[in-house]
Amino acid sequence: VELQQLVDHLPLAERYCTDGFINYAELIWPLERVHVVSQLKEETYTIEGLNADLRTYLKRFARRCRCFSRSLMALREALRLWVWHHNRPQRCINANPKYKGKLCLVF
Repeated sequence: VELQQLVDHLPLAERYCTDGFINYAELIWPLERVHVVSQLKEETYTIEGLNADLRTYLKRFARRCRCFSRSLMALREALRLWVWHHNRPQRCINANPKYKGKLCLVF
């Protein structure tokens, strides 16, 4: 039930790629969208990398931790700030295409 509620609130995409977790097959995915089960994780490695980055740089999302944010607003703000900084190099390239390939990742 909770997993279906999560799927119901996903942003619309052309396709949704997941691993072979058995419960995903029982879910009702958004209409006219494709659910792809990635056998070799070729469709999920990007999001898995981002999840690892989140757990590394935002200890609020780390696993096996007794400390966690009790405030949903604090979690959202921490995530929003991390996404803003994570996307900063791409925003700089979009604003100044001549810098493509020349920007360092120092914030």
